Order: sequence, then C-alpha cells, then structure tokens
Amino acid sequence: MIIFSKLVIAVVLILQATILSAQESPVSEPRASALNPGDQVRIAVWRQPEFTGDFIVAGNGTITHPLYREIQVTGIPLATVEERLRTFLTRYVANPQFVVQPLVKIIVAGEVRSPNVYSVPPETTVAQAVVLAGGPTERGRLDRVRIIRDGQETQVDLTSASSDIALLQIRSNDQVFVSRRTNLFKDTIVPVLSAIGAVAAVTNIFVR
Repeated sequence: MIIFSKLVIAVVLILQATILSAQESPVSEPRASALNPGDQVRIAVWRQPEFTGDFIVAGNGTITHPLYREIQVTGIPLATVEERLRTFLTRYVANPQFVVQPLVKIIVAGEVRSPNVYSVPPETTVAQAVVLAGGPTERGRLDRVRIIRDGQETQVDLTSASSDIALLQIRSNDQVFVSRRTNLFKDTIVPVLSAIGAVAAVTNIFVR
C-alpha cells in the first residue's frame, strides 16, 4: 500500500512538472519562411542609395544585386536576414542604419477588379489582398473565396463577422480566387437558347 501511494505521488509530481513546463514554453506553430524565390526584399540604407531599392530573390535564394547576391535570405527568419545584411554593410559603411522589409509574391484573381500578381508585406491579410486587387466585382462572392497554399485548397467566408478568417495572413506564393455569383438566366438559359438556335439554323440549311 505504501509503495502504491508513493507511485501515485510520483505520477502527480511528473504531471505537475509537465504542465508547468508547457505553460513556461508554449508550443507555437512553426513559422513558414518569410521569403521564397520570386519574392522581393525592400532595403533602405540611410545615405547609401547604391544599396537601396527593391530587389528580387533569385532562384538560389540570394538577392539579385551585384553585391547583395552573396547573402542567402530564404529558409531563415527575417531577424537572421537583417543580421546578415548588417554584417555585410559594415564592410562598406560604419554603423549602417537601414530598414529591410520582405515583400512576398501572391496572386489575386477571379471576380476582382484588378486581378494580378502582387508583392505585399507578409502581414497582409486575405481580406486586404482582395481590397488591393480592387475589391470584388458585381458578381464576386466574398463568402466563397478560395485560397491555394502549398497545393492545398481552402474555401473561406470573408463576410462572416463571427470568424477571424478575414484576419488570416497570406504567405509567399498564395493564390487567392474570388468565386463568381451564378445567374440562372445568363449562365444557363441564354446558352441553352443559343445552342437551340444554332441547331435550328443548321437544320434549316440542310432542309433547304
């Protein structure tokens, strides 16, 4: 009985230690790389225009710039990118003052007014991406917005006030499609009538 009691106490102590450890070190979802090939890096170096500009990330993960091309920027956190830039700039500038901002590439298409490829900050939300593309057209359905990410498609409702889905942040290479609102007369009846008219015209030719 004494052995059993000691065993119970040991189990309780282990569980308490596990809970405290989980509270002190909460597990967060792994953060995807902020930059991928095709994205851009916006670098502004104070009083150094030759190091300032928007630069595309090359296929090998470096910056397309005669000097910056030795810096690897994919697969690492933004803080690491900044540190590498600082180390690089100290070769040419004493105590460099600079700002670096990633611009990820996304596609916004479907029933939006300005479908296109956009370069936006990673903190941009799906709703903001749709607004950036001019907003939905008259036939656009914000309750059926499709997001294709890493080969997986998800449909979201941006009109739902009770959901945080509108605050979902985009990632590099996301594809956002606004679905079309169907019209029974235009989308079904008119094409059928046109097809019937075409068949009738062909039949009339053969009869003659």
